[in-house]
Amino acid sequence: MENAGAADGDRRIGVAVVGLGIGRLHLISLAELADRFRVVAVCDLDEERAVEVAGWLKGVRAVTALEEVLAMGDVDVVALCTPPHLHRRQVETCVRAGKDVVCEKPLVGSVREVDELAALEEETGRSITPVFQYRFGRGLQRLRALVDAGRTGRPFVTTVEVAWTRGQGYYDEAAWRGRWATELGGTVTVHAQHHIDMVLHVLGPPAAVWAATSTLVNPGIETEDCAAVVLRYADGSLVTVAATTGSATEISRLRFCFEHLTAESSSGAYTPGAEPWTWTAADPDAQAELDAFLAAQPERAEDFVGLFDRYADARDAGAPPPVTLSEARTVLEVLTAVYVSSRTGREVALPLADDDPALEGWQP
Repeated sequence: MENAGAADGDRRIGVAVVGLGIGRLHLISLAELADRFRVVAVCDLDEERAVEVAGWLKGVRAVTALEEVLAMGDVDVVALCTPPHLHRRQVETCVRAGKDVVCEKPLVGSVREVDELAALEEETGRSITPVFQYRFGRGLQRLRALVDAGRTGRPFVTTVEVAWTRGQGYYDEAAWRGRWATELGGTVTVHAQHHIDMVLHVLGPPAAVWAATSTLVNPGIETEDCAAVVLRYADGSLVTVAATTGSATEISRLRFCFEHLTAESSSGAYTPGAEPWTWTAADPDAQAELDAFLAAQPERAEDFVGLFDRYADARDAGAPPPVTLSEARTVLEVLTAVYVSSRTGREVALPLADDDPALEGWQP
């Protein structure tokens, strides 16, 4: 795919980052890929913040409106790091303006809206990449390689812990947080969504979901801040996800128990996919072979750098993006089932029926 900067001899992908909260992490990652990307502009409603961030970089424009970004002919892709309730409209505005999009999670607020974005991709020929950067950790990628190679055997039980700290001050600093209409969900949607994506990336979609959610840590918010989720697979295997924003110490941890091995992540709160992981063969005599397989796996960039590097590969090859709308749809369908189950007290079978009203949104 031709890049807008090619006319002046610079064949790097031109990027504009919109929203300079989490967007600053995007900028740090893009700086590590300066041979593939050039940051053309930064955009934030807070002009002072936009000017300050642009000042960290060389030759980068600071603007306060998405429309200004879309008028720039040297912008190939827009990284949307804006509040969740704005994503649906902004993504459409960008692709209709001829820009590709990399969009933070939650991508949109319903499964139906993902389907609408897929139709827009087809109509405009632009790509929309949901942000699930945790899946590119080398530990999780090695586990995915083991599954693809048929070396894990049957899955038994997977346990996921998401124990983070978010006090009232976190919600006070951004008025859109903690509200169904603007953040679109609570700790399941905003925090544990990454970890659910990691599980689905390894195991695929479940057959059913049961969940319970509560608001216990910050009673002043509308959305949940504690959750217990069970994913049940067609083969009988199970996944449990426990999430809270009320932990005194922050951790993320995943443990996959398979027939032939057990794989456990580190407890780094924001690096659960990254190494080190612990790998234990069920048969001690097979440990050396397992270790050799893992050591032979290629090492690629992780986190946001890994996402953008793979995005550049896909763009160069004219291939689908490293995270597709179909994959995001599966994650959001699981989230939908979580909220339906938590409100009804029943297990929810997946996939949801085409006429299920929950596909229109999981918000109450």
